[in-house]
Amino acid sequence: MFMNKRILNILYSAGFLFTIHTAFTAYIDSSFLSNFINEKFVGLIFTIGAILAIFFLNKISFILSKLGNFKTMIFLILLEMLSLAGLILFKNPWIIISLFIIHYGFLVLLKFNFDVFIEHFSKNSFTGGIRGAFLTVVNLAWVISPILVGYALNDSEFWKIYLMSSLILAPLLLIIYLNFKNIPDNHYYHPPFWKTLKEVLDNKNIRKIFMASFLLQFFFGWMVIYMPIYLKRHIGFSWGEIGVMFTIMLLPYILFELPLGKLADSRFGEKEFLTVGFLITALSTGIIAFLTSANLLVWIIILFITRIGASFIEITSESYFFKQINDTDVNVISFFRNTQPAAYIIAPVIATIILKFFAYQYLFLILAVIMLWGLRYSMTLRDTK
Repeated sequence: MFMNKRILNILYSAGFLFTIHTAFTAYIDSSFLSNFINEKFVGLIFTIGAILAIFFLNKISFILSKLGNFKTMIFLILLEMLSLAGLILFKNPWIIISLFIIHYGFLVLLKFNFDVFIEHFSKNSFTGGIRGAFLTVVNLAWVISPILVGYALNDSEFWKIYLMSSLILAPLLLIIYLNFKNIPDNHYYHPPFWKTLKEVLDNKNIRKIFMASFLLQFFFGWMVIYMPIYLKRHIGFSWGEIGVMFTIMLLPYILFELPLGKLADSRFGEKEFLTVGFLITALSTGIIAFLTSANLLVWIIILFITRIGASFIEITSESYFFKQINDTDVNVISFFRNTQPAAYIIAPVIATIILKFFAYQYLFLILAVIMLWGLRYSMTLRDTK
């Protein structure tokens, strides 16, 4: 038990570094790409990256059975460092776009590696608390990053941010190498894709939590791609103001996810919190469509409320799902993690079509309606308590 606690604490530290690496670039990626492609079509680059991520996620159980989780993770970190170096050094649009697509795919796969390690050292009776603790730590990285990026980013010198992000991978690589090289791998189950799909569809509660997670990732993808562009180019905020705004916006993930995870383990289950989360997210996101003022405080408040709802959805969907499986079910875990790239395939395509017919702000009204659809899944879920 002591060994598990020690390893989990190390995983939390590694997760923090990985998330700093991810978060440093997440909210500038779309603006960076808009230097090479029209802003209306930036989302399609994320779509292509997501397709690549889904392809590799569907092969990951086979890869893990050959290499193991440790070797796969080390290899991916090294490749990610190379892809970011390319984004810094090259100026050719086609090379930049290609490297970005690869970079996006690596981030999804590395997140999966963390899932396998955490599940390996988790017990179902503590899943909500463990996932809540991990999410709290990694979301602290999301909170810190925007304000640092906002003040480091002068005159759209994006290369500085990608360099900082790349350097953070060095201590992450060292932590993983020193602490996980002797962790034995369990037997990884890798059935055909269609058999996994049938396994998911046949279990109605897993199917519903998949859909809840997909809608959350859809919300994240929509916001990450289109909100920075909207705030910078349409409302008129500076990167410094956006950094402050996003830092405060992300605080609910730190404030709510750990206590909610523990409550889901001990008293309430996940169903009620999931339902409340969808309601808060949908209503607050819809308000954005009618918010044209450049008042910083007003924007901070409304974006903060959207993330209260999202934090409820995130911890409860994670807790519920990982109570249903164990670390050998890598086929089901990879399928679950497909919700992120799948959302990044569908969300930009829908948004690109919307932008052909409606003004930019109506993206957020339509997103609000989509998030209300989550009530269909949360309210009919069989609770764990």
